Amino acid sequence: MLSILIPVYNYNAYPLVKELHEQALNCNVLFEILVYDDASKSSFNIENEKINLLKNCTFLSNEKNLGFSSNRNRLVSKSKYKNLLFLDGDSIVIDANYIQKYIKSISENIDVIYGGRIHPNSVTDTNKRLRWKYGKFIEDKIANVRSKKKYICLMFNNTLIKKKAFNLIKFDPITNKYGHDDTLFAYKASLLNLKVDHIDNAVMHGDIDTNEFFLKKTETALENIFLLYNTHKISHKFVRILLLFNIIEVLKLRGFVAFLFEIIKQILRSQLLSKNPSLVLFKIYKIGYLCTLKIPN
Repeated sequence: MLSILIPVYNYNAYPLVKELHEQALNCNVLFEILVYDDASKSSFNIENEKINLLKNCTFLSNEKNLGFSSNRNRLVSKSKYKNLLFLDGDSIVIDANYIQKYIKSISENIDVIYGGRIHPNSVTDTNKRLRWKYGKFIEDKIANVRSKKKYICLMFNNTLIKKKAFNLIKFDPITNKYGHDDTLFAYKASLLNLKVDHIDNAVMHGDIDTNEFFLKKTETALENIFLLYNTHKISHKFVRILLLFNIIEVLKLRGFVAFLFEIIKQILRSQLLSKNPSLVLFKIYKIGYLCTLKIPN
């Protein structure tokens, strides 16, 4: 009935799988849990191998790095059941009835169910404030809020989807680098008018990136969305930053914005890597960086 799919890279997913395994057994349903490490060759995989000792659970390390999207597609191709639950490996289950809530939400009339994600109320490491702030104040939303923009707010860190719906879209290998693979998937879901439901069944984000690492991942994500925009795979109207970028282009201000960004880039970076990063300046950094990108040959 339920295939729980967890892509990982250099992370110990065993505690998460153990919790999910216990809950699934208590629900008395047919299930499997598949965890694929994307060729990280990490020492954490010693712990991850313990997943294979749990009933209906499989851990596998890819021989070659497939990338974000292709690893997710491979998980689906190896799954047995018609309902797929995608979870990030660094998720923390905070509700003892987490699996039961998803099972009760399954309906023939719904293609995709998103449970949401939350962040801790505080973070003690000041070197992780940027990622924590962005998660806490931008990403974390209750179901009633997410439902107002059901496709735009759809992510795949904690998502149940029917396999037949997934196979209509799949993750595009063009987004094999970090960032916006779920944005493209959500956009395609909107074009197909898939039935999306938002519920309050959040997991907690456990592995919060350092400021510097998150800023680097943000730049990679911007490069991804820039590629999607220029290859006409996604509409600028679907992504807020692309909407602003498009306005800048129409007004022929892109070169000017890029010029200003290069002047203040280091000042912005210093502030964003500080103990008290500004989300306003983070927005400015993102649009400035996007304006500097060039179409690859």
